[in-house]
Amino acid sequence: MNSIPTFNPIAMPYHSQFDAQDWEILAQYWYPVARVEDVSTQPQRVTLLDVNMALYQTASGEIHLVRDVCPHRGVPLSKGWVEGEEIICPYHGLHYNSAGKCTKIPAQPDLKKISDRFTLTQFPVIIRYGLIWTSLHARDVTQTNIPVLDTWDTAEHQSILPPYVDIAGSSGRQLEGFIDVAHFAWVHHHAFADRDNPVVPKYHTQRTDYGLKTIYISNVSNYPHGLQHLAPADFLWTRTFDVYPPFSAILSIDFPNDGVLKILNACCPVSHNQTRLFAPLTRNFDQTGDLASVYAFNAQIFAEDQDMVESQKPEELPLDLMMEAHFEADRSSTTYRRILAEWGLSQRYTV
Repeated sequence: MNSIPTFNPIAMPYHSQFDAQDWEILAQYWYPVARVEDVSTQPQRVTLLDVNMALYQTASGEIHLVRDVCPHRGVPLSKGWVEGEEIICPYHGLHYNSAGKCTKIPAQPDLKKISDRFTLTQFPVIIRYGLIWTSLHARDVTQTNIPVLDTWDTAEHQSILPPYVDIAGSSGRQLEGFIDVAHFAWVHHHAFADRDNPVVPKYHTQRTDYGLKTIYISNVSNYPHGLQHLAPADFLWTRTFDVYPPFSAILSIDFPNDGVLKILNACCPVSHNQTRLFAPLTRNFDQTGDLASVYAFNAQIFAEDQDMVESQKPEELPLDLMMEAHFEADRSSTTYRRILAEWGLSQRYTV
């Protein structure tokens, strides 16, 4: 984890379609923006809440996130390159060190003191679950909304990080779909569920200090259809959802023989109705199995959900509960919406 630089809060980008109050609230929280394995000394652009950032690694292995703009003439630093511990702007060759300070202006090599105006806007970096997490405005790295995936670094559990998924839909809609248990039979009938078994038994949801917890018990197996024979006939499946607003949740599934699968659904709200989804997972069974099949099954599930999220109207998540109809199996999603509304996010929508 990098040290946190002195920081002046940035303003919402002028082109953003977010409600200004919503943007200010959401900017206080932490989100994943990339996988660690995808970071290199070649700067790349990542975007959070319409703010473009350059992500790169220096020769020493330090990972940095800076606003993707050179303060000299506004060229994206993601078009530049890294030399040692410094990032170089491709337009005029300005050098910036790990503190974001300009150390060299090649056009004026004899300049004794470079103005502080040539300073990059930096963002904090927390590495967790193979992901790079950051926040636009929050700076206390001991107080975050990053979910607790307690099995990630344990010897008993295998940690798996599939590719991210880009969704042309809102993070609120995607997260709500992830915790929705009534859609299994209809959306995931090709993957693991059954349209002849659509009933949702009553389940329990409670508020927590981090958000909400739902415990859902049913006879819907989580094995892919080709492996359904592995599930004992009388086995009841317990699914526990721990929701960390605004846009993350952990699903823990109890398998037969004390097996446990945990899936982190972590959204990066790239823009208005544009989401990059990261889904690290762990399991304590079948640890020598083919990872390609894990990736394929994971991709199938999220693709099925993606199709729904990208087609929903309104695109945004309505926080006014009167804007859409609800039935009893929606208790998790209505609780989630109430929490976001209590934060002060727009009653009309969030991202």
